[in-house]
Parts: sequence; structure tokens; C-alpha cells
Amino acid sequence: MTAASTPAAEAPAGEFSTGWPTLALALAGVATSVSALLIYSLGTLIVPLEKAMGWSRADLQIAVSFLAAGGALSVNLVGWLNLRYGMRAVTGVSMFAVALAFASFALMHTSIGWMYLGYFVLPLIGLGTTPVTWTQIVAQHFHRHRGLALSLVLCGTGVTAAVLPSLLTWTMSRWGWQAGYLTLAALPLLMWLTLSWRYLPASGTKPARARSAELIAAAKRGMPFAQALRDRRFWVCNLGLGLVVSAIYGMATNTVPLLRDIGLSAAEAGGVFGVFGVSLIAGRIGVGTLIDRLWAPGVAAVALGLPAIGCLMFLGADASTPIPWLLLATALVGIGSGAEFDIAAYLVSRYFGLRDYGRLFGLHLGVVTLGSTVAPFAFAALLRGTGGYSAMLMVCAACCVIGPLLLLTLGRYPAEASFIDNPLESTP
Repeated sequence: MTAASTPAAEAPAGEFSTGWPTLALALAGVATSVSALLIYSLGTLIVPLEKAMGWSRADLQIAVSFLAAGGALSVNLVGWLNLRYGMRAVTGVSMFAVALAFASFALMHTSIGWMYLGYFVLPLIGLGTTPVTWTQIVAQHFHRHRGLALSLVLCGTGVTAAVLPSLLTWTMSRWGWQAGYLTLAALPLLMWLTLSWRYLPASGTKPARARSAELIAAAKRGMPFAQALRDRRFWVCNLGLGLVVSAIYGMATNTVPLLRDIGLSAAEAGGVFGVFGVSLIAGRIGVGTLIDRLWAPGVAAVALGLPAIGCLMFLGADASTPIPWLLLATALVGIGSGAEFDIAAYLVSRYFGLRDYGRLFGLHLGVVTLGSTVAPFAFAALLRGTGGYSAMLMVCAACCVIGPLLLLTLGRYPAEASFIDNPLESTP
């Protein structure tokens, strides 16, 4: 059975037995998405680029802002493009374009403006690879176990975070920083040639050959797009999760340079950061299991607060700090990183339904990502002004306290019956 022919989700007990091809495809898609490759490669690339090009770490940090700005635009286009031209076509074009763009980075010269331009353009040409595509497939195939299914799929970024730093360190130690970008180019191309072209639905995101009338009806229920925009809870989600995402962006791209500054070698720093990916996976699965059983904002308040502890642990680290201490600090940040995206996808589907999920989740990602464009500029200013990471760590810790507390104001889930009378046609 292919992902395209998987039922939308039949009896709850059979959701995983019939939906595992969809899960496998979506997990691989998330792992090779342009956002995951860019975010989890930059920390490893910073020191080699600093040495080869003479760019400062503060200047390299700003590349994240251009990445976030491009991402904010792309996530608001992908849902419409998938429905208009078909998911397979949009994703296929995106994967080939991303591969070519990454390969072109190997030709960069000493003007950092070209890097900024590339990090802005990559999310736009790679919009078909974003998690909006992969989470919508899963949300429409799973109902009772949707939280766990989403968490398993979004573990793809954990796989990337765990494997990519060491892979890039190995290739760059042998063939230079250019080999790092050529490695990044190969990954989405490999994904398309082995899985996506065959198993990705050709048209839209509608589940084919669905045998469950209840689950098809559930996919049509939800709050109209315009109504959701007027709902306080939607903007609370945006603000609360935006603060956490900003902090995690900062930690994901600065942990390896921070570890290098306190005396770890490139291989040691990459190895420690590999724990980030493993703990991200653990956070995704653990949180995904819990939010199927408990109130998701309460789970979020705990899980998304853990990076604050990790930041404070890094705050006092120096050359004498034991490696296990650094591993634990990295793991706490990774757990929160894993929980954040999982919780975001789940909250949008539970509070606003699936009727306009693609548009609402895309807008949520756009707003959160756009807000995150400010964070790298702030972090770069802190790095220049203080010459170290202490101020940045304190800001990140504060974000990971305030953001989760805001989610506690969301209240109870709306009753699904309140969504039933909403027509399927999308609102303007």
C-alpha cells in the first residue's frame, strides 16, 4: 500500500497499521525539508566559513533572519499551490530547485550578501518541502492518535539534527566547506528519487480511497479561516510559540560555536550537539503521546520550559565543565525544540479543526517565522556588544518561560460539534 492509497484512518486501532506508509514518507520529507537542512547545518558551517571567508559570527548569525523571512513567505503559499497544481508537482520542483541552490553555494565568494540572498531564496524555492505539506497528509489520515502521529513525523528534524552535524564535519574535514553544501544538495535529491516521486499524492492533499465516513467528515470540520483570524486563541498561539521558536533558533545555530569557544574540538562539539537531535526525537514522541491523553497547553508549559533550564546550565559553562553537564543542557534544549512544532500542529488542528488547517497552520508558521527574523539581529547585536553568549542565553531562557505560560490561557478545546455546520469551501 502506498501513501497515496492509504485510508484516511479507519478504526482508531488500525490507524497505524494502515497509515505507516504515510508516516514513513512524511518523516523522510520533514528530515530533508529545506528548513531542517538550513537550521541544523548552520552551526556546523559557522566556524569553517568564518575561517575561509573572514566573516564574523555575528554577521553569519544574521543569515537566520533571511532564512526566517523567506520561510514566512513560503509557508503561506504552499497550501494554495498544493491544491492548485498537486502536491507531487510542487514538491518535486521544490526538491530539485533546493538541490541546485545548495550546490551553487559551493561557488560563493567573499561577499556575505550572496549568502544572505541564498538563505532568503532557499525557503521560497523549497516551499513544497516544508512541514505544512507533510503534517497535512498525517492530520487527514489520523484522528484519535493524531498527536502521536504528528510527533513521529516531526521526529524527522531530530534525525537531521542528530546526524547532519557529524556528517558535515566529516565531509568538510576532508574536502573543505564546499563539500558541506554539496552534501546538503544531495539529500533532497536522494529523497525525491527514492520516495517522493512514487508515493506522494499527485493531486492535492485529499486522502484517496477513504473508507471511513466519520474521518472524511472530520477533515471537513473546522473554524472558517476568517473567523479564526478574529479568535484570540490563534494569536496567543502565535505569540507564545513565537517566543519559544526565537529562542530555539538562537540555540540551534549557536550551540556548536559556543561549545567551540569553551574549548571543545569540532568533532567533540558536533558529538555533543548530536544529543540535541536525539532528545528532540524523545521530546516529540513523549509530548505527542501525552497530548493525546492530557490537555496540550499544560503539557506545553512543562516541555517548552525545559530549554530555559538548559540555557541557564550553559550560562556557567567553561573549559572545566564536565561533558555530561553539556550533554544534559543540550538535551533539555532539544526536548523543548522537539515539543514546540509538535504542539503547534496539534493546537491548530484541535482548536480550529481541519477545515482550513493548511491555511491556518501556514499562517501560524509564517507569523512565528517572521517574528523570528528579529531574533538573529538581536542575538548578533548581543554578540558584538558583549563578546560572548551570556546575554543571549539569558534572553533565550526568558522567552522559554514567558511563551509557555501564555499557552496556559488557551482554555478548553472547542467541541467538535461546533465545527460540523461549517461548509467545506474555503473562506476568502
